[in-house]
Amino acid sequence: MFSTGLPILPLATLFTAFRTSNLVSGKLIVVVLVVASIFAWSVMVTKYRELIRAQAASRRFQLAFRGEAHPLTLYLKRHAYSESPIYKVYEAGCLALGGELSQERHRGSDLFSSGANFEEYHLNQLQVEVVRRATERTVADQALEMESRMGFLATAVSASPLLGLLGTVWGVLDAFGAMAISGAANLSAVAPGISGALLTTVVGLLVALPSAIGYNILASKIRELAVQMDNFAQEFVAELQRMFVRE
Repeated sequence: MFSTGLPILPLATLFTAFRTSNLVSGKLIVVVLVVASIFAWSVMVTKYRELIRAQAASRRFQLAFRGEAHPLTLYLKRHAYSESPIYKVYEAGCLALGGELSQERHRGSDLFSSGANFEEYHLNQLQVEVVRRATERTVADQALEMESRMGFLATAVSASPLLGLLGTVWGVLDAFGAMAISGAANLSAVAPGISGALLTTVVGLLVALPSAIGYNILASKIRELAVQMDNFAQEFVAELQRMFVRE
């Protein structure tokens, strides 16, 4: 057997790379990335559960709404779907409708009484436009609420690889600087430093990849709900025109 005379290097595990990395350019950046990963996973799990519940509640509400003959029946029955953003658009439209009718000879509270006669109520196009704008504002508000904390995921996707790359470049720079000072130009002298430097890039990618996948999934669900809210707002206003607008 031939012997090369080179020392046997230790197994390059993640723990070994972390232990041999520099304090600031290695260990500190890895800790920051791990904390960011914990927050990213927390946001993804909680937001996914919220959106799943919102989608289920919205489906139930839309089925119930389209199963009624009058657009205000669900509101009169006090059937609330609190987890559905589409229901909140509906609720805002009903409240705006009551406010407009309260300016006429009828009181707004009469509209939402159990014995209300809908044939007595009439709307003009200006009042319908007020209700439309109320539903559109609520659609925008609900879209912003659903997008809350999504900015953190977007930041994790874009910043984590760059932060990992910064740690790698910084660590490699320190490793070659230490090698130049010591004057030892061999693999065993520079390998531990480079291994610790590359760890930050690995951890940065491990943070960014799941965050990117989770962000795309969540953004797709948010867009779907936003489109459903916008479509429902138009459907609701059209039903009000059919019921309350008289030529």
